[in-house]
Amino acid sequence: MDSHQMKWNEHAAKKIIEQLEKRGMEASYAASAAQAREEIIAMIPQGSKVSRCGSMTAVHMELWPRIAKIPGVEVIDPFVPGLSFEQALEPRLKGLTADVMITSTNAITLDGKLVNLDGLGNRVAAMIFGPKKVILVVGMNKVVPDVESAMARIKNYAAPVNATRMNIKTPCVETGICTDCKSPDRICNIWTIIEGQRLKGRLHVKLIGENIGY
Repeated sequence: MDSHQMKWNEHAAKKIIEQLEKRGMEASYAASAAQAREEIIAMIPQGSKVSRCGSMTAVHMELWPRIAKIPGVEVIDPFVPGLSFEQALEPRLKGLTADVMITSTNAITLDGKLVNLDGLGNRVAAMIFGPKKVILVVGMNKVVPDVESAMARIKNYAAPVNATRMNIKTPCVETGICTDCKSPDRICNIWTIIEGQRLKGRLHVKLIGENIGY
C-alpha cells in the first residue's frame, strides 16, 4: 500500500472514529494488522470466555492462535473441524453470553453505521446484545460512503465471496453474482444496521489500515 492510500486511510479512520464515539461506541485505528493484533490481545482479560465468529479478517491477521495463548482463556469455537452443523449450534448459542466476542462487520459507513448481512443470525444477535464486550476487526477496504453503498458492497461482493469460501450450493458460487436466490443454503438472510450503542463502550471497532477480510 502506497503513502497516498495510507494517508487516506488515516483521514477516513479519524472521521469514522469521531462518528462512532458520538454513537456510544469505542473505536481505534491501527496502521497494520500486526499492530491491531497486539492491541486486541491487550484488550482481552485473562480467564475470559471469548466467542469466535466466522470473520476472515481475524483469521487473516492470525488473531486466534494468539488469543488461545492468553492464560485461562476459553475460546468458544463453532468452527472446530469435524463438527456437524447441528453440533456447531451449541457453541454459537454459548457465544451469546461470552465475556468477549471477536467479529467483523460486512461494511462500515463514513458516518459510523455498521451494516451486516447474516446467515443464521447468531453473529448479528451477539453484536446487538449479549456478550459483555464486542470487538470488531475492520479493514479499511470495508469503508463505504453510506448505507446504500454498504448494502451494495455486501450483496455484490462480500456475500458471493463468502459463499464461495464455504463452498455452498447457491447460484452466486457458480456465477459470482447475487440473484437474490431462495436456496436453502442461502447465507443472505438477516440484515442489521447498528446506528448506536446504548451501553457505552460495549462495542469497540478496531479499524485496520490494510485491505483485509471480505
